Amino acid sequence: MRAAILGLAVILAACSTREPVMEPDPETRLSTPQGDIVGYVADAGAHVWRAIPYAEPPVGDMRWRAPRPPQNWDQERQSITAPDYCPQLANSLSADLVGVEAGTLIGNEDCLYVDVYAPPNAANLPVMMWIHGGSNTWGWGDQYDGSQLAIDQNVIVVVVQYRLGPLGFFSHPALREDAQIDADRAANFATLDQIAALEWIRDNIAAYGGDAGTVTIFGESAGGTNVAALMGSPMASGLFHRAIMQSGSANAIAVEEAEGTTGSEANASLDIAPMITGGGVSADDLRGAPLAAVYNAYSPEGESVDLPTVIADGVTIPEGGLMQAFASPETFNAVPLITGTNRDEVKLYNGLNPELVSRRLGIFFRIRDENLYEAVSEYQSRIWAINAVDEIAATMTAGGHDDVWAYRFDWDEGGSNLFLDSAEIFGAMHSMEIPFVFNRFEFFGSRLDPIVFNDDNADSRIALAREMGSYWARFARQGEPGGDWARWSEGPARMRFDTPADGGSLMMAGEFTIEGLASDISSDVRLTAEERCRLVSSMEGRYFDDTRELRPLTGC
Repeated sequence: MRAAILGLAVILAACSTREPVMEPDPETRLSTPQGDIVGYVADAGAHVWRAIPYAEPPVGDMRWRAPRPPQNWDQERQSITAPDYCPQLANSLSADLVGVEAGTLIGNEDCLYVDVYAPPNAANLPVMMWIHGGSNTWGWGDQYDGSQLAIDQNVIVVVVQYRLGPLGFFSHPALREDAQIDADRAANFATLDQIAALEWIRDNIAAYGGDAGTVTIFGESAGGTNVAALMGSPMASGLFHRAIMQSGSANAIAVEEAEGTTGSEANASLDIAPMITGGGVSADDLRGAPLAAVYNAYSPEGESVDLPTVIADGVTIPEGGLMQAFASPETFNAVPLITGTNRDEVKLYNGLNPELVSRRLGIFFRIRDENLYEAVSEYQSRIWAINAVDEIAATMTAGGHDDVWAYRFDWDEGGSNLFLDSAEIFGAMHSMEIPFVFNRFEFFGSRLDPIVFNDDNADSRIALAREMGSYWARFARQGEPGGDWARWSEGPARMRFDTPADGGSLMMAGEFTIEGLASDISSDVRLTAEERCRLVSSMEGRYFDDTRELRPLTGC
């Protein structure tokens, strides 16, 4: 994902800009358990409160510890500006946003805040907590504006920031030995942050008009994976009541892999720790290291951080991993679940792969071989769906958890200009569903938005956005999406979201399997033998762990 995002930014500009400073509006003044607070009124009419602390800053001796409850405040708090980013390396996308060079370390360890969006006069409304994506190494809450979703669907939207990269996921025996409380022995500090945000919702959201007994967690990409982690975490029990995974996964690695005792994981913590400290690896050494030293150890010259994320630490995540937990409703938080992917997930990446797409003068995009491009994108996106949807849904329903629904997002009606045919190059790519869920089409930046979201497709895409938003909100409110959307347990099928021009939204029967994928790859006349095996090899990676099964089935 990271490489694709970097390239996308170069030609399309940033996906979001920091909000201008707003004026406090007395209509938003509230008394909360933490203290008095005032926010502002967004253009959509929602009441907004930014940068509300849900935990004490995880700085100094609190680095790599479980978050602690925040302090209350005595004076009225003006919550009108976005919080600082959690520490991360600026890639070409985020560098454009903050005005620094790619590879620059940005952010502040004091970053554990939520933004809240509510309709005026809200009372006892369903709560939807959004967990942003970004490979669990970059991103921030300010990228996502929940005001339109809150107004359209009469819900409370909470956007959470959480520790990223090595500060969010780090397993080391020295830290476990220095634990002050049991939760400090965890490796998934990002998961602990999200649990703390849910505890904040439980204790505070009524003051903002929300119902703490009707909480939905939803997230995309790494955010979807974090939703799966919360479903599998015994520490999150009772804190949420529905879950939506958008293009996520249920992958979790063993502590032994994360720490490097098996020798199979890149940037394992036992190898990284002395590089962080320059010598000793006690808990004090690690917590006392400069922030820059932490990131330099992982990526001394690069723009991204590659490290283990979502670790089966036996504290936040069961030692057997998420899929083992999902096999029985007794071993995970078996709340109603929607899980889905986009039809063309990997076109976000393939559209920027010079082997598949040429660029003249850096801006003219042309597919080199249309048959090859479509075949590669189809199969890579399908194995994503197998991991994110079919295997999770099948595992849960086989164990007796029937409240599982699946979807596929198919909208591919983006516009074109002289430089780019967005429908052809990107289609229904990874993250394309987010503007539809939030019903905000200022998402990909000032250069791309007018191409993808133009006047010709305005009426149909806005109608689709309202349809999807209503399904998401009905699910948040009632625990089922309603309409014609059938449960997976009634027969493997998923709701296909699209406009009437492409057949509309309807149920699509069938289950994707590794065996079926292998059979289709093997018989696809669009692929030569060499291309077939290169395709199978390309599926290896964090999201594509079933590639080893594909090799013998495809003769590679």
